[in-house]
Amino acid sequence: MAARSGATSKGGREGGLAPWIRLGEELLDATWDDDAARWRITTTRGHMSADVLVACAGPLTEPVYPHVAGLHRFRGKMIHSSRWDHGHDLSGERVAVVGTGASAVQIVPELQRRVEGLHVFQRTPGWVVPRPEREVSEGEKRLLRRVPALVTLYRLKQFLVRDGLNYRMIRRNPVVRRLFERASRSHLEQQVGDPDLRARLRPDYEIGCKRVLISNDFYPALDRPNVELVSSALREVREGSVVAADGTEREVDAIVFATGFETTTPPVFSLIRGRAGRSLNEVWGGRPRFHRATTVAGFPNFFNICSAGTGSGHGSMIWKAEAQTAYVMDALRLMREKGLSNVEVRADAQDRYMEWVGEDLDRTVWARGGCVSWYLDDGQRPSLMWPRTMWGFRRMLRRFDPEHYHLRPVRRAPKAPREEAIRA
Repeated sequence: MAARSGATSKGGREGGLAPWIRLGEELLDATWDDDAARWRITTTRGHMSADVLVACAGPLTEPVYPHVAGLHRFRGKMIHSSRWDHGHDLSGERVAVVGTGASAVQIVPELQRRVEGLHVFQRTPGWVVPRPEREVSEGEKRLLRRVPALVTLYRLKQFLVRDGLNYRMIRRNPVVRRLFERASRSHLEQQVGDPDLRARLRPDYEIGCKRVLISNDFYPALDRPNVELVSSALREVREGSVVAADGTEREVDAIVFATGFETTTPPVFSLIRGRAGRSLNEVWGGRPRFHRATTVAGFPNFFNICSAGTGSGHGSMIWKAEAQTAYVMDALRLMREKGLSNVEVRADAQDRYMEWVGEDLDRTVWARGGCVSWYLDDGQRPSLMWPRTMWGFRRMLRRFDPEHYHLRPVRRAPKAPREEAIRA
């Protein structure tokens, strides 16, 4: 969360610009004050006001735990993948891992090497492709240092591959889909010898519908003697065991939840209140709406970075953040040059954008690929995602578009009455 503001804090006074970065501080409330045309913010260190509020919380921050009975009864260790307890040694323990997504493919191989027994609960198998790994030689490093333009060319190549090939998977190109699915099936055949295990790891939906997993050691780890793949959801947790959906029970010392994040209604959005006093989560109701993935009607001087509408199955979120930051900076420039107190996207402009982007989203693999994923909002639409190319995202945000906004000038104090009027 970043704010450009005059501020007050404990022991402080209002005036000047607050520091751009304040660490060790948690947001408690941010409410738009329409009369003052400012954001009123409360944190764990006090109060401040801001001209502009920029949310940079990110979509993969707040952990989600499964809704299963008995979690509070478990006497062993429970760890979420995003809140790892490095002080607890799992070596030699019996461990259950819940989930087989992007977090699990990194965790399972490491745990397999050190635990006594590992039970991996899988609701839906994922598409796994090989990770291209090779050592960069010292000669290559020296060449890249001497010719920086080669680094630019290498980055350009990465974007061309992602926007030219991987992007076609998202748009359900049949040739590209067959190419990637064949590579994933071949990877599975080569790394898993047990036919029954292979069958349970084979997805039955289109590749790209869920996040594609990149790993060279996940499949081999599942094929080890101390690992069991449980092809069902977790139904119940007891004092010293876990129960699968089919009723079978396994005794464990620890549970690792690789169950993802709250992406549609993150808690931080319950703390940000716009013009009508309603929070962002209340306005969205589990179905995000926005303009150019960055601003929201009813929330003046508010910009949302790397949140709903920016997700991608083929490109860099850093690239997205850079594009959105350029858009925000252009908006601030316009506000300064035109003497504006606030800018707020018009509801009709937001509706047109959501209709435009929604038509594209409805044709993607996320909407039509035959799976349920965290890409979908509460209305089962992939509103968290961006359906076009990375270059298209940057072009869309290359400039601030004031024609789609309410622009309000700074309110000036009334002039003092002239002396002649006073005498009269």
